[in-house]
Amino acid sequence: MARVLIIGYGNPLRGDDAFGWLAAQRLRELLHDSDIEILTVQQLTPELMEPISRSSTTIFLDAAATGDPGHLSVTPVDSTAAGTASFTHFATPDALLAGARALYGGAPEGLMISVAGADFSLGAELSEPVLRATEELISLAVRDGCWVLPPFA
Repeated sequence: MARVLIIGYGNPLRGDDAFGWLAAQRLRELLHDSDIEILTVQQLTPELMEPISRSSTTIFLDAAATGDPGHLSVTPVDSTAAGTASFTHFATPDALLAGARALYGGAPEGLMISVAGADFSLGAELSEPVLRATEELISLAVRDGCWVLPPFA
């Protein structure tokens, strides 16, 4: 069972929407801890409930469409706020945590790390503010191949 599951999501062909995807890829290159599992997906889907249920903490990485470009935010994910979500081709972090608890009995803590994007147009490059924020996240989270960012700091 992975102690920490990191899910980076977004569209790698839509500018800053690639933040979660690219940050997760960088973390995969740098982290050398068998207790950490890292997934990259284009969107959150119900199939993620099973690996989420096996973790003690799930960290979601995503870009936000609002806010000052490049601003990193860290917020707890509240699985009780999910209500009775209807799943189709899109899910929210809180609904996935609630579903993991309901279907598999696993109730991990959740954390959302997001960065406000500046440009979501077609393209494979991050804007300068989001690129700086990505590097900031990496420098805060990884030391000597280990995840060091406290889950709810």
